[in-house]
Amino acid sequence: MSLESTEDHRFDDYAYYNNREISWLAFNERVLQEAEDETNPLLERLKFLAIFSSNLDEFFMVRVAGLQDQVRVGFNKPENKAGLTAKQQLEQISIITRNLVSRQMKIYKDLIELKLPNEGISLLTFNQLSHEQKQELNTIFEEQIFPVLTPIAVDAYRLFPILLSKTMNILVMIEDENNISLEQSKFAIVQVPSVLNRFIQVTTKDGSFAAVLLEDVIIENIHKLFHGYHIKYANPFRITRNADLTIHEEGARDLLIEIEKELKKRKWGAVSRLEVKSTEIKQKILHYLLDELEISFEDVYKIEGPLDITFLFSFIKVFEGKYDHLFYQSFIPQPPKDIATEEDIYMKALKQDLFFHHPYESFQPIVDFVEKAADDPTVLAIKQTLYRVSGNSPIIRALKRAAENGKQVTVLVELKARFDEEKNVHWAKELEKAGCLVIYGMHNLKTHSKITLVVRRRNKKIEQFVHLGTGNYNDQTANIYTDMGIITTNKQIGQDATRFFNFLSGYTDKPEYKKLVVSPYDIRDKFLYLIDEEIEYHKAFHNGHIILKMNSLTDKDLILKLYEASAAGVKIELIVRGICCLRPQIKGVSENIIVISIVGRFLEHSRIYWFHRNGASRLYLSSADMMTRNMVKRVEILFPILSPSIKKRVIDILKLEINDTAKARIQDSNGNYHYRETDGLKINSQEQLLDNATKLNILQLK
Repeated sequence: MSLESTEDHRFDDYAYYNNREISWLAFNERVLQEAEDETNPLLERLKFLAIFSSNLDEFFMVRVAGLQDQVRVGFNKPENKAGLTAKQQLEQISIITRNLVSRQMKIYKDLIELKLPNEGISLLTFNQLSHEQKQELNTIFEEQIFPVLTPIAVDAYRLFPILLSKTMNILVMIEDENNISLEQSKFAIVQVPSVLNRFIQVTTKDGSFAAVLLEDVIIENIHKLFHGYHIKYANPFRITRNADLTIHEEGARDLLIEIEKELKKRKWGAVSRLEVKSTEIKQKILHYLLDELEISFEDVYKIEGPLDITFLFSFIKVFEGKYDHLFYQSFIPQPPKDIATEEDIYMKALKQDLFFHHPYESFQPIVDFVEKAADDPTVLAIKQTLYRVSGNSPIIRALKRAAENGKQVTVLVELKARFDEEKNVHWAKELEKAGCLVIYGMHNLKTHSKITLVVRRRNKKIEQFVHLGTGNYNDQTANIYTDMGIITTNKQIGQDATRFFNFLSGYTDKPEYKKLVVSPYDIRDKFLYLIDEEIEYHKAFHNGHIILKMNSLTDKDLILKLYEASAAGVKIELIVRGICCLRPQIKGVSENIIVISIVGRFLEHSRIYWFHRNGASRLYLSSADMMTRNMVKRVEILFPILSPSIKKRVIDILKLEINDTAKARIQDSNGNYHYRETDGLKINSQEQLLDNATKLNILQLK
């Protein structure tokens, strides 16, 4: 079956596509819906508000900032799917974001002002405090806050300071106590120190929890920083800066040094957003900020409540272990079905492929896999890719120990992993000091693959063990991200893994892989071929069926091919958590496609690709989404599931998720998402998978 051109002008109408940025905002709205959902525990709802804010920060730092750059240089060409120019995208983003933020703050007020006090938890304003509590906070200010503050005057000799992105600041308008003319007012900046907690607990008579935000305490006492002056206004504000790195790989002698230089510049990128409190900001102050920050009114977001409610992440932690009913029911990731508790992972892998489904099944066996290799005298080499790891990573410790034990340890550390660059630079240096051979990836490509190769010599024979996964080697996120992986001793996959690492580390032509499919380009070509193949099977047997699960779907070539398959009658079910530029249910284009998005307790992160092929199905897992950046600009791995029993498990998981009626939203032909309507018992796929894993472990223990 030959690969045909993906150019099909039947599907070129802009109305058939969702804009990438607008689709992302629709995903963040689904996060906000989880904060609204009264079936979620109270403090978990607050956490979703914080996630919404954190997501929005990154969106403005990267995506919005990039569009603003296009407008500044006069780039007016429409993007290739929905046909919107950068200016049009920014206009739509502004309208949608303002509505979402307004909705967010209404939820915040409802939870903070009405729901939390009923549980004995209060977050108060200064005016709500008793006289004794105010005195207590004033003492705390004098002893613990005042020494950390640095008021910065702004005048002809002291220019407006360059403020760090995402920091909270207070703009103070002051005047001489003997001068009441507004024209003679002066300005100063006071930064809210990020080294201090954003909230301060105060004593209550009944022993309940009560706290006040740090900026409120500072503003109440800010006159103490400006003796001899009258405080006219004091307004908190927050800026977001362009955080995209411009890494000049051409001619760079040392990529690590180049990235360290760019990280320093990131702090001073152009301002992409200004947040102010809507109830307090005065026009004179606002115009002053606009002039100094060199932004327009369109970049201002007036917030009806506290700025930067990502502080809720730390606020919630205070109550862990004390208010269990306000959190999700705790769970312990279970031992993987394929490995008994005391079973040796290497001996079991020699007998069969092993499957792991996190967080329902524990990530610890993957850590054990590397730790045992580090200490096993028969292990000759360990090779691994690292994209994002935890702050105190047991994987890193094991790799360092392996090198110290004399093993050949090769680690690809992706220095260009966005917002983890600084951490990865640190790990690269640490691993090199321990004696590991550290490589940084390939020219102009990010290495996003998740693969570990362990080579050992036993009974005079070489054995190769390969772990492949959809998620990072991060023991922390493995508790909240849904990911899948396998450990296999399949000889062809072992040989492919060796070729893969040699390709990354040395000078060699692109290898011919037997089982693995590796981008750039090859994964997209493979998908196009498999979809074409399914179209041909459908023509012959009338049972074409494709199920694909990923984080995002943006690649136009693949969308066109899916439209072609739908038009040919192939049934296509897509589970796309985030961005989806494909629009389903359009007559003659995508009427045979459904798109659902699951947003719930865990972050859906696994990438699964299944093709029916008249019953001789093929199933692949991958580190790659169907995004152009994954297909063209990254080193990714698509790997087959060869074990029939593992294949059945994964397909059963896919079917369960497709039938989710609790946390799944379905996209309509206009690109809007709706909860599924159901008269019966709601199916929550994540809770069902948790329950299944727990029940299975109980049976195994018996």
